[in-house]
Amino acid sequence: MLIDTYGRKATDLRVSLTDRCNLRCTYCMPEEGLQWLAKTDLLTDDEIVRLIDIAVTHLGIEEVRFTGGEPLLRPGLVGIVERCAALAPRPKMSLTTNGIGLKRTAAALKAAGLDRVNVSLDTLRPEVFKTLTRRDRHHDVIEGMAAAREAGLTPVKVNAVLMPGLNEDEAPDLLAWAVENAYELRFIEQMPLDAQHGWKREGMITAGDILASLRTRFELTEEGAGARGSAPAERWTVDGGPATVGVIASVTRPFCRACDRTRLTADGQVRTCLFATEETDLRTALRSGAPDAEIASLWKGAMWGKKAGSGLDDPSFLQPDRPMSAIGG
Repeated sequence: MLIDTYGRKATDLRVSLTDRCNLRCTYCMPEEGLQWLAKTDLLTDDEIVRLIDIAVTHLGIEEVRFTGGEPLLRPGLVGIVERCAALAPRPKMSLTTNGIGLKRTAAALKAAGLDRVNVSLDTLRPEVFKTLTRRDRHHDVIEGMAAAREAGLTPVKVNAVLMPGLNEDEAPDLLAWAVENAYELRFIEQMPLDAQHGWKREGMITAGDILASLRTRFELTEEGAGARGSAPAERWTVDGGPATVGVIASVTRPFCRACDRTRLTADGQVRTCLFATEETDLRTALRSGAPDAEIASLWKGAMWGKKAGSGLDDPSFLQPDRPMSAIGG
């Protein structure tokens, strides 16, 4: 199993399939994009499946989340999901996506064995979407989410980031829309993971701001820590339920003590935290012919050294050099 010196056990694996994305969200990357990883640096489909197999059969991983960049840009995605669904024990599998390609892929992903999806959507206003993402694709995201719901990739969870001066007033509208469409809404505080390192704590929309805005229209009842477990989102029932809304307060109310995640980048590096500044290289071991047990040992060593927390509140905190698109959300 993957344990660290603080007694935490990692059972949730986040796998970045590509650093590329077809949006240019202002809180993630510059308008011109980034210098993408070379194809030879990326893990192959076989390498990804092998590492997930090792994680599941040797290290106790129970859940796998495919991320990016934008994972729907990975040509072999459906095949990867199908092969991982055949593993024993079978992990729960989900996908974090911007939703643009879901309309054409949702049914195939469900048939391959994917359980559900998280879709990023920060606004209901197409013009604000275009400003935030620098692309006019709002309608594609809405249609993709509907296709995912119809295909049975449920619950469809919606991830929303509120930005000052752009969509900070939309929290109640987003929640009303999510409840009406049977989606589970999660607000995420903006984190210091932008490639241009422009993030500032001052002025960011906090969990407290979000909840205050929601309570102008809805009655929220906190579910409590017992219901939360190791999940990053604090959850509230909406107007007595059954609908819920969550807030992931990574900056103002970090949940590091309950973290159960390990992360694999698109180029085969283990990361113990989104904000880690160190990585452990598994790709070289893979391509050097290392047996599964050796790779599992490297992974265990990486997780044993996991830090107590993200360090966001430490004056010496340094934002990771690698942007979120390379790390995997």
